[in-house]
Amino acid sequence: MSELRKFQAQNARPLPIIVLADTSGSMSVEGKIEALNKGLSDMIQSFASESRLRAEIQVSVITFGGSQAQLNLPLTPAHQLQSFTPLAAEGMTPLGGALSLASEMIEDKDCIPARAYKPVIVLVSDGHPNDDWRGPFARLINGERSCKATRLAMAIGSDADESMLSDFANDPEAPLFHADNARDIHRFFRAVTMSVSARSQSATPNQSTPLQIPSSDDQDWEF
Repeated sequence: MSELRKFQAQNARPLPIIVLADTSGSMSVEGKIEALNKGLSDMIQSFASESRLRAEIQVSVITFGGSQAQLNLPLTPAHQLQSFTPLAAEGMTPLGGALSLASEMIEDKDCIPARAYKPVIVLVSDGHPNDDWRGPFARLINGERSCKATRLAMAIGSDADESMLSDFANDPEAPLFHADNARDIHRFFRAVTMSVSARSQSATPNQSTPLQIPSSDDQDWEF
């Protein structure tokens, strides 16, 4: 390892990105889970190539589908991720469990040290929670550390719980994003990627950067 890389590794502060991904059965139709997988994979690949002079982007994925939420990807430096295992869609929408896992992760100083930049939590969902999510949500937004996190949200389709998702999003520069199709899902993740990348290179990584949704014509779309 070069002396410069050693210096970067020792001085870069973690910038945690936590994705709460709806993997309920309804995500299996209309190309939604495929678009989610592509968006996550592209985002991680982009983060892996970012400079770590000021901030080291770290990624975690928490899924909520089936019978319970799961920590699909523990918080890991993006440059250490070689690939992303595609998610599968099935079952119900246990959002409350996902919010609890996110809260526990952020409040755990062994997982996210005190020197880390404030986390970014990205919630994507196409339905309504089927478990008790209000208590976990209150703990997340009022937690000693989690209350400082930037929260972004995307509502997929017309059946998403837009009231809950609007309450979740707390960045005035990034109100709730509405995805009408698979292409929109990918566009949202591209916007998140650009925003986080800009933060990681900024002299003030704790400050949010505007979420600029790219035009649907910016890039060819293929599954």
